[in-house]
Amino acid sequence: MTSGRGGGHVRVKTARNRSAQSTRWLARQLNDPYVKRAKAEGYRSRAAYKLIEIDEKTGILKGVRAVVDLGIAPGGWAQVVRRKVPAAAIAGIDLLPVDPIEGVTILQMDFMADEAPALLMEALGGRAPDLVMSDMAANTVGHPQTDHLRTLALAEAAAEFAIEVLAPGGSFVAKVFQGGTDRDLLVRLKQAFATVKHVKPPSSRKGSPELFVVAQGRK
Repeated sequence: MTSGRGGGHVRVKTARNRSAQSTRWLARQLNDPYVKRAKAEGYRSRAAYKLIEIDEKTGILKGVRAVVDLGIAPGGWAQVVRRKVPAAAIAGIDLLPVDPIEGVTILQMDFMADEAPALLMEALGGRAPDLVMSDMAANTVGHPQTDHLRTLALAEAAAEFAIEVLAPGGSFVAKVFQGGTDRDLLVRLKQAFATVKHVKPPSSRKGSPELFVVAQGRK
């Protein structure tokens, strides 16, 4: 690993047991200002800033009292909610293990499991959430349209859950990918919420097809 000239840019040499792809990933991580900022500010991932920027644009965290975090790992979004709204109850779920976060109930299981919705509601003490947020994404296979459709399926499942459990006036935010079609999802959300928009936070990497759909004002 070497430090390049100008601005402290780090260049990473390809090690014998490291692929070119992993070398590029490591270089991107080491030179990513959001990764450095997350480390300095105690967030578990750069994804925390996506929610912060979405909130700055939409006010989605204002006044929330109960929150469901779908795809919580590694916990950056839940950390943001805890810092911005310390009194809010938070329940999260993920297939991956997640280190404990004070004030957050974490379920390690598949959100698509039949019992998951009831367990999430139980974790909130039976209170209807006023925010459901989903940073879930399917494992990518390298085919953009397939990757989009798989992640869209998760967003649609999250949306149906949100529509079912949200308190009146509640909000929903979920990751989707540009490309393909999410027309059916948008139609469904527009039926159930007062406003629906797409947001591309500045911290979302340039060139990434990542986009977030934000629905507010559950009817």
